[in-house]
Amino acid sequence: MSETSLNRLYRKNFLEYASYVIKDRAIPDVADGLKPVQRRILWSLFQMDDGRFSKVANVIGHCMQYHPHGDRSIGDALVALANRGFFIERQGNFGNILTGDEASAARYIECRLTELARETLFNRRITDFVPSYDGRNQEPLLLPAKLPVVLLLGAEGIAVGMSTRLLPHNFQEVLRAQIACLRDQEFRLYPDFPQGGRIEVSDYEDGQGRVRNRARIEVDGSKNLVIREIPWGTTTESLIGSIELAAKKGKVRIASIDDYTTDAVEINIRLSRGVTVDEGIKRLYAHTDCEMAHTSKAVVIQDGVPVETTVTEVVHYCTGRLIEILRLELRLLIADCEEKLHWLTLEQIFIERRIYKEIEECESLEKVRSTVRKGMRPFLEEQDIRMTDDDLDRLLSLKIRRISRFDIETHRNEMGEIRQTMKEAHSNLDSIVDYAVAYLESLLDRYGRDHPRLTSVEDFSEIDVKEVAIRNLKAGFNCQTGLLGTSIKGDRTFAVSEYDRFVFFLEDGTYRVVPVQDKYFIDGKVLYIGVLDRERVFTAVYGQKCTGIAYIKRFRVDSFILDKEYRFFSDGGSLLFFTAEEDLKLEIWFQRKKRMRKRKDEALVSDFKVTSDSAKGVQLCGRTLVSSIRGIPLDTDDGSEPGEGEEEEGSSEGNEDGIEGALEESATGLDDEDAEEDGSEEEAGPCGEDDAAPDPGSISPEDLVRKAGELRERSSRTVRELERSEEDEEGWTGDLFRD
Repeated sequence: MSETSLNRLYRKNFLEYASYVIKDRAIPDVADGLKPVQRRILWSLFQMDDGRFSKVANVIGHCMQYHPHGDRSIGDALVALANRGFFIERQGNFGNILTGDEASAARYIECRLTELARETLFNRRITDFVPSYDGRNQEPLLLPAKLPVVLLLGAEGIAVGMSTRLLPHNFQEVLRAQIACLRDQEFRLYPDFPQGGRIEVSDYEDGQGRVRNRARIEVDGSKNLVIREIPWGTTTESLIGSIELAAKKGKVRIASIDDYTTDAVEINIRLSRGVTVDEGIKRLYAHTDCEMAHTSKAVVIQDGVPVETTVTEVVHYCTGRLIEILRLELRLLIADCEEKLHWLTLEQIFIERRIYKEIEECESLEKVRSTVRKGMRPFLEEQDIRMTDDDLDRLLSLKIRRISRFDIETHRNEMGEIRQTMKEAHSNLDSIVDYAVAYLESLLDRYGRDHPRLTSVEDFSEIDVKEVAIRNLKAGFNCQTGLLGTSIKGDRTFAVSEYDRFVFFLEDGTYRVVPVQDKYFIDGKVLYIGVLDRERVFTAVYGQKCTGIAYIKRFRVDSFILDKEYRFFSDGGSLLFFTAEEDLKLEIWFQRKKRMRKRKDEALVSDFKVTSDSAKGVQLCGRTLVSSIRGIPLDTDDGSEPGEGEEEEGSSEGNEDGIEGALEESATGLDDEDAEEDGSEEEAGPCGEDDAAPDPGSISPEDLVRKAGELRERSSRTVRELERSEEDEEGWTGDLFRD
């Protein structure tokens, strides 16, 4: 076989298989809303219908005349169809959609068609038939359904290259939508699930979006929750399993869970100590199957072709089909009435005019037939009626009993009723829309009470899983090894959840955001490490060697790619100061210059605007060279008093200009602090203005020793206070900028 022939063979067979799966197995037809197996089950029930219940096993056997697959697929489809409650009436154990219990064996359970099914799904005279798979029987191509069955039942199927999922809707609302469609009014339909529950439909998008379905949870006391309704697609068994799994992982905290479900759901949950009912409900919705998202994608077969549609389009299509079916039925009714009236008229003439008397002496059948024709002709011409050979044979087959008991008045009344029926049928044809509305309203009156809405449509916000997550994991950071993770025991321990992220900053000006994991190696000296808070503001002061200009910048880490390296100041610069605190005052010491009137300045961290991590920042202290920078908590006394000539915060030119300054590489700041503590503060003046500076040599050695001791004590006290404030936070700051 050549390659071309093989390709042609594969293409042909694949298309045939794909078409078969799409049209004959997985995707429902929008005309009657049924998949082939469902259609065959209902047709078998219709053929077997005598008003009594039939064994499901018998129905399955009868259906196998039309369905080429096994009895198991027929039985499962029949049970699922019966449990929806619209078209099949059950007797026996058909399982429990709440608990997930299976139905009894097919030989033990019985079923029959409901009145709704008999009235809305079947009419042999307007049904097209095709040969069954083996050619021995005829099966319906489509059932003449008057309702949007696909919206009532819902549908789900996977075919070759496509899939469908339509959610079930409420019977009353679907019929009211059809009435609104007939009256050219707007309507909206939302799903209604047999298990009840609550749904949020803001993203439903007319059957092409999704809904969020929640269990109905009631509060019983301060520690007990009771689940009364469950989401669609779950059972009490699967729901309890998801709760137990979440509890095992530490995502929800419960003391016990008990299932008392029978005909109604009742799952009792007792919460652990320290957990409020509000917290418990939120975590159940966030971490268990108490909340499910159902995606809807309406794909159906329409006029023999798969199409992607919406709920509104399905209602319009099925309503148009309802008009066609009602019109066909009215025309058939008129034709039946005309035929019956025609026969009653012939019968009336034949008996009232005693035509039958004229055949008493006829010797042959031909003579009888000609005699009857001759006797009937004048009366037929008078009423413009034609008599066929079949009519003649039927007249001749009338029994003597019928002729002898003929009642002229009763006969005329019957003909009058038929004429009235024909008149009404013609009137309904002329106003077919009003007739269709009346038909739907009659269905609502008779069957609507049996199908109330079970699922309530509500507005509820989506629960952020990260916000309600329990921080049940412990992660450690070892400063010596640089290892971070849940398996590490180190200098610092963090309480985290699986949804948290770590952020760490290094001395080389880089930072990363990494997920919580078993072990992660950090290569470099860590300035700060902590659990990521997108609202936390970081402050960095840095400078470039080439220019000697220092910059301060404040930024948040709120946009990132996991484990990607970012820089928070330009490459080639050096870091002067870094903090994650906001309530800080910066103490900025300048390098000693001749005639310098001011040796230090102060600024509040919060005075600077928050920018992005890629921004350059603003200058500190103009062109004055910075010796050192220290952060002091606002509620901490630094132990020194301002000199009499030193300006208050914000009064210098440097502060007015945004605290601009310069940076030099060799600044240490110890001698500067000694000089400051010596009490020889310069006079107030602009930042960096030249003036005569006091000579450090004029200070005695004893004073220098005393001042150095005071400085060390004050520095130690400040460090301890900073450490206490840092331990209350989720982050850890390295030793580099503690002093």
